[in-house]
Amino acid sequence: MLKTAEHLYLQIADRIEQLIEKDVLKIGDKLPSVRMLSKEQGVSLSTAFQAYYHLEGKGLIEPRPKSGYYIRFSPRKLRDIPKTCEPVKKASEVTVHEMIDRVFAHMAADNILKFSIAAAADSLLPAAKISKSMVQALRNMPGNGIGYESIQGNLQLRRQIARMSILWGGVVSEEDVVTTNGCTDALTLSLCAVTQPGDTIALESPSYYGSLQLAASLGLKVLEVPTNPVTGVELDYLDKAIPRHNIKACLFVTNFNNPLGSCMPDTHKRELVHILEKHGIPLIEDDIYGDIYFGRERPALCKTFDESGIVLACNSFSKSLAPGYRVGWTLPGKYKEKVLRLKRNHSIACASLPHAAVAHFLENGRYEHHLRSMRKQLHTQSLRYLQAVADYFPEDTLVTRPMGGFVLWLALNENINTYELYELALKNKISFAPGRIFSLQDRYRNCMRLSYGNPWNKQVEEGIKTLGKLIRKLKG
Repeated sequence: MLKTAEHLYLQIADRIEQLIEKDVLKIGDKLPSVRMLSKEQGVSLSTAFQAYYHLEGKGLIEPRPKSGYYIRFSPRKLRDIPKTCEPVKKASEVTVHEMIDRVFAHMAADNILKFSIAAAADSLLPAAKISKSMVQALRNMPGNGIGYESIQGNLQLRRQIARMSILWGGVVSEEDVVTTNGCTDALTLSLCAVTQPGDTIALESPSYYGSLQLAASLGLKVLEVPTNPVTGVELDYLDKAIPRHNIKACLFVTNFNNPLGSCMPDTHKRELVHILEKHGIPLIEDDIYGDIYFGRERPALCKTFDESGIVLACNSFSKSLAPGYRVGWTLPGKYKEKVLRLKRNHSIACASLPHAAVAHFLENGRYEHHLRSMRKQLHTQSLRYLQAVADYFPEDTLVTRPMGGFVLWLALNENINTYELYELALKNKISFAPGRIFSLQDRYRNCMRLSYGNPWNKQVEEGIKTLGKLIRKLKG
């Protein structure tokens, strides 16, 4: 690999970060001057400065006037990770909580600091560039895009999605792809293709409240499966629960689950597919956060290991590119004809222009360039938020350390009711997602989901500091 200036400064920054993680460099230690670092590493002053600037952006080091750079924070200060939840005894009928409605009602308010939305701030999205692709699509499409698309979807978009599959180890053609109006549409079509009202499906616990509401709308029962905050669904429990609860399908977010942020290791994904093949039930795999990874490689999908067509992989560009365009898709495997029939009956076709615009954006290589920048920014933001939680929340706070996605999951003192905290936070113009809305059971009352989609700034820091004060006030 060529050692470009960008690669060099990141290599230097990574080495320093490893020394901080190993406690070789401790909080308060002074780093070599930029000039000394340049000389020691054999790089330009500009590259040495970029390395320090990168670490400063992550909140690991800080400059002191007329003195130099010092270690500001160590990952050793981060709080412990929450434990896996206890299993439930039976599947539950799904009900819509007033709590969810109240949280949703404040998501669009302009005067509230929103830690409640699991998405990137608009400033992180390439509005100008995607708009150019929209204009180009308008010019290129027959009839300027006023006609219906084919039921299966825009051919160029399906072709680009198929090409993207190489990043997660897939071997996909455009004929395997069905486009949808966002990821929720893909999940809905997939669930309808493999279940009937009254069936029981398995979800992670805690689970995204949107999935719980979707199950409710389809008349499904839900079994919540214990989920590890690091490695995802507990597979041994699931294997035994499938025949015991007569589970008809699973709906899991295997990469950077919302709200835990867990990422199932590839070995677990392979085993999960094997378990479901053994029981003869399908997996609906929601991979909407898969492109938002902080490591060196995109994680694989369960679809990567699917040889019998039982995995219906669902995704969209809503979290990574253009939420309002509603461009999603599914790889429905052996259920393709059912999904196409349902799509024809429910919506006939997708909106022509937005899908063509995203296809043009992908064709011109802009997507991966945008993602590299976005992932770097979100990773930095996640670290700053974690540091702020460590600085301002009580010491008994537990918090996840996701390597992708948009959210942190926090477990507070058991005496704290986070819905009560939510009401207090609203009075201070701050919102987050209380833990209770992520389960059908009476659990997670002391938990909360905190999104780091907003770029780090003084307002964000003050918001987290205020939450910490409110928690201490409730704790007494």
